[in-house]
Amino acid sequence: MRIGVIGTGRLGTIHADMLSRHRDVGSLILTDADLSRAQELAHRLGETAAPGVDEVFRWGVDAVVITTSTRAHAELIGRAARSGLPVFCEKPVAPDLPGTLQALAEVEAAGTVLQIGFQRRFDAGYAGAREAVRAGRLGRLHTVRAVTSEAPAADGRGLEPWAGLYRDTLIHDFDALRWVTGREVTEVYAADTGPAGDADTGAALLTLAGGALATVTATLLHGAGYDVRMELAGERDQIVVGLDDRTPIASTEPTGPPPADKPWTGFAERFAPAYAAELTAFVEVVRGERPNPCDGREALRALRIAEACELSRREHRPVPLAEVPGGAMAAEAG
Repeated sequence: MRIGVIGTGRLGTIHADMLSRHRDVGSLILTDADLSRAQELAHRLGETAAPGVDEVFRWGVDAVVITTSTRAHAELIGRAARSGLPVFCEKPVAPDLPGTLQALAEVEAAGTVLQIGFQRRFDAGYAGAREAVRAGRLGRLHTVRAVTSEAPAADGRGLEPWAGLYRDTLIHDFDALRWVTGREVTEVYAADTGPAGDADTGAALLTLAGGALATVTATLLHGAGYDVRMELAGERDQIVVGLDDRTPIASTEPTGPPPADKPWTGFAERFAPAYAAELTAFVEVVRGERPNPCDGREALRALRIAEACELSRREHRPVPLAEVPGGAMAAEAG
């Protein structure tokens, strides 16, 4: 199997490195807007660098992995669909709803595969929480608390150009919330702080179908390290994802656990096994060995929550999900 990797930044490098060692992947073609970066990575991995996207498609590949900036996703997804190629794309599909809907329409018209990179679905902790909820271990679920706290990057944010805190960071929490609980969000109320139009800290109160409440928070200013957790509370029990000896939190209790000796430094380290698992799943999807575990409509559902949060924080009011376009297409996947 020959796979084209478009984008060789942080995530592109992670994915290319994992794919180059995969037993079912014969070779890679790498490209990037910064050609020297793609060439350097290709040389290190013993793979081929292409001078541009056109060559990736022209030289012939069996599938495409898209790890470019968010704003290039939709165009590349559409091009791959028109070429009849299965695609793995990092979230989100596009920085807005119109672009997302257009890309999904092209995939549907072509009848091709689009798998979205929500890697938390492949994390052991989130999978365990999903099993606990589905098995009824918690009883009636009434409260969920989700946290994503990133340490400031040494070279700046490291996410530019990006689609905003809700679309590019909290969208992972929105997807994980839906996936773990099996419930849809019906209403949101969101607020954030930071430079105008470029928030670095945000929070949202989400109402779930069935009446449970969820709080979802994110910050890009967490100096202690990389902290991603989810707590789920029911009438019988309470569980937590992401709490271990590397979680960068400190207890003030006299008998509390000590601070982590080696706190998580970032997503690449914290979710390394999950990234490997999602790429293995994609290879299996391309080979026809399993169904798509996370298609484009799953991304649309998470994006609609992010869009509702954007509207809520701008207008300072609760926003029902019914106000956000795209519900009909999202519902089609059932």
